[in-house]
Amino acid sequence: MTKEIKVAENAYWVGYVDDRKVPFHRLTLEKGTTYNSYLLKTEKPTVIDTVDISFGKIFIDKLSEHIDPAEIKYIVINHVEPDHSGGLPALTNKAKDAVIVTTELGAKELKEMYRLHDREFLIVKDGDKLDIGGKQLIFFETPYLHTEETMITYCIEDKVLYPCDIFSTHVATYKLFNDLAAEDITEDFEVYYQLIMHPHRPYVQDMIKKIENLEIETIAPSHGYILRDNPQKYIDSYDRMSKPTNEEKNALILYSTMTGNTRTIAKELREGLEEKGIITKVINVKKNADVNQIKEEIENSDLILFGSSTRYADIVGGIEEVLKELAEMDLSDKFGVAFGSYGWSGEAIEVINDYLEDSNIKVIDSSLIIKSTGIDDLKFPIRVKFSPGEIESQSLKESAYVVGDLLLA
Repeated sequence: MTKEIKVAENAYWVGYVDDRKVPFHRLTLEKGTTYNSYLLKTEKPTVIDTVDISFGKIFIDKLSEHIDPAEIKYIVINHVEPDHSGGLPALTNKAKDAVIVTTELGAKELKEMYRLHDREFLIVKDGDKLDIGGKQLIFFETPYLHTEETMITYCIEDKVLYPCDIFSTHVATYKLFNDLAAEDITEDFEVYYQLIMHPHRPYVQDMIKKIENLEIETIAPSHGYILRDNPQKYIDSYDRMSKPTNEEKNALILYSTMTGNTRTIAKELREGLEEKGIITKVINVKKNADVNQIKEEIENSDLILFGSSTRYADIVGGIEEVLKELAEMDLSDKFGVAFGSYGWSGEAIEVINDYLEDSNIKVIDSSLIIKSTGIDDLKFPIRVKFSPGEIESQSLKESAYVVGDLLLA
């Protein structure tokens, strides 16, 4: 039997150290990484997260040195990416009666990824608790840290936070605990934050609010070092690095409308941007058609949103006169977004986007958002069929938040 690596009383590390140069998110991890999984040997034995999909058999062999996997009652999956959930198929094959604990979206994705439709899932939300026999777990949803389904787990009795990717480092270490590290881990910790978490920093602030009243003695993430020496230092570091900058940013919303639907979209976008602290000006181009004045407004803005209704597959109002001027302007330091309402196919929005692509403005589209933030449920250009209802209004607000965060980065 290998030496037990204890995280807390009756809580053990059962992960895998990957000391290769590891391909990861279009990067190469020169220092390797670890896939940290944890076993809580309580009356209802519980595993928190697993390992990369490449190491499922090794994971089960290691786990079996601590416990017969058939005895496991709960498997907590904080985050479904295969570097953390990849050991789940091998584990569920052995732990045939174990209940999988995750968020609603997490359950949906795990069922599809690993064909687990016949397994029992326990869906948890913010503040839900689970008694595992001698210990209580409490769960908090942390969407977009760094994917939408993510949650974190806190053990009340042990005062241990299990936050999966949050507070991680990409270092292959057999020492595992930050107080045993041969060198200062601050740089590795902050580089990981910048690469993985910083694009989602508003959600980092939300997460910090959720954990601020927890008594945390150890942070046990799913990559790299377990933080048992001064864990508050690392929470404070995330707080500092994720706070908004004080630099003032300006947005300009230009639109033309037929029946007022595009005006409503512009209003929703403005409200969302202003909630992010971005000074936002809105101009109805149909009523204010002075192209030279509008060009001056564009030059004084950091973000410009161009919107139009669609009429007979075309743009309405005078906004095309403005769009024709963009190719002759230097917009390389600005972001541009196309938006609009439509009743059928909505060609005007795509025509606007074509004009933006023909200029040197940085066009915000779905590809840029996914690559910058990992968010894939918001679509750019922004298209709304007829007038925005409650669901569309919420989506518009979220789109404005995401665009605002990109501007403030």
